[in-house]
Amino acid sequence: MLNSYVLLAAAILAEVFGSSMLKVSNGFKKLFPSVGVIIGMGLSFYYLSLALKAIPLGTAYAIWAGAGTALTALVGVLLFKEKFDSKKLLGIILIICGIVIMKLSGGNH
Repeated sequence: MLNSYVLLAAAILAEVFGSSMLKVSNGFKKLFPSVGVIIGMGLSFYYLSLALKAIPLGTAYAIWAGAGTALTALVGVLLFKEKFDSKKLLGIILIICGIVIMKLSGGNH
């Protein structure tokens, strides 16, 4: 089971990388960032599919999507100097709370 969560973490990191490359790709007009999107998203779905062998779909997807969203928002703030305010902070906190609730409600299968 632990190995599945390592795979899920890898899927999340790959998704954050792919999403970040979307910003840099300038609408898929830059070759290397565009290739980064394809590799990042491809690896993300691959690792997620492996994690789903042991983690329930709803739990895995909630963790993957929620953590990916929260981390991508932080990347936007830290690397791309996007605005960070109390509303964005509250949104990230709510995402994390949702992930915890999903994990507690059925992630132990």
